[in-house]
Amino acid sequence: MTTGKSRAPLQTVTPNRRLLYLDWFRGLGALIMLQGHVFHSFLRNDLRQGNAYVVSQFFGGMPPAIFLFLTGTTFAFLMYSQERKGVTPGRRWFTSLRRSGYLFFLAFAFRLQLWAFSWGKSPFSDVFRVDVLNCMGFSLAMLAVMSLFRVAERVRLCAILGFAIACASPLVSQIDWGGTPWLVKSYLAPDHLFFGFFPWAAYVAFGMSFGSLLRILNDEERQANLMLWIGLAGLMLALGAHELSNMGISLYNKSDFWLDSPLLVLIKLGVILLAVTFAYVWHRQASAQNWSWIRQFGVTSLLVYWVHIELVYGRWFGSWKENLTVEQTLVAAVGVIALMLLLSVIRTNFDRVRAVVLNLISPQPEPERVSGD
Repeated sequence: MTTGKSRAPLQTVTPNRRLLYLDWFRGLGALIMLQGHVFHSFLRNDLRQGNAYVVSQFFGGMPPAIFLFLTGTTFAFLMYSQERKGVTPGRRWFTSLRRSGYLFFLAFAFRLQLWAFSWGKSPFSDVFRVDVLNCMGFSLAMLAVMSLFRVAERVRLCAILGFAIACASPLVSQIDWGGTPWLVKSYLAPDHLFFGFFPWAAYVAFGMSFGSLLRILNDEERQANLMLWIGLAGLMLALGAHELSNMGISLYNKSDFWLDSPLLVLIKLGVILLAVTFAYVWHRQASAQNWSWIRQFGVTSLLVYWVHIELVYGRWFGSWKENLTVEQTLVAAVGVIALMLLLSVIRTNFDRVRAVVLNLISPQPEPERVSGD
């Protein structure tokens, strides 16, 4: 609260050390993802050449990059925390691999649940589909070796790794994968249907560089200056990569811009850096420290992702699939967003909600009055 011209101290970190602006950015990614998936699942096929669908899916391509970037950021936070505690390099590597294993567990549990809820309509091989959670787990496993380096070294090395992964993606696409098990190819090669290490792991590496930099410059004034430079770098990166892509100049014999182009990775990275700078500046306002419905999505993004995939792509609204107009799809998107927000709020206030429900089911008896009350 502020009175007159006084201002509350600026805070970007809550008591449990969560960075509010990163939660808000993750929540923005979840919000874009929700509308994109609803349009992809419910809009009629004959309307998919229209502006509404094109815009929806254009922005809908950003959330995977956002989530992977932020996964890399928090991965760097884990490495920094282990380093500050004086944990040995080998132990730091093991802890990083354990984080990767946790994401793999979630990925397979998620796919297993989707297969089970399909009631035999989906082949069991779908359990092994390489989705974004699988990509996160595999990328963290491959990049866990960065825990052996000091935090200052990770800033530079992870940025170089991210650029190298992006640049190698068109070359990996040109490899003859004939005879290679499909699962191996799915984890490594660029593919429109899967989230392969190339080029998606580039965002994880860039996120690790960003997270390490945040931990080096961890006081308010230095981070404020850093974020301004990051925003400027993001603007130049996005515009520069976009201009180069329009020039039609390529170092590769063959490259699909929407699949494996390093320039597309750099454009998305530039947008991410711009957006995260905006989120940081926005959260320097005292009023931004209050509850935010967008940030609420970020706090429970995994739950929202898990449940909405089943809701939007599962069997629940089969008659709506590819059968709605633009207006109807917009209403459906608003409905899904509202439902996921309600679920998120219930999750973060579970104890209070449970107490209210239990009280409604079996209300506590009022104390008996005695004479003289």
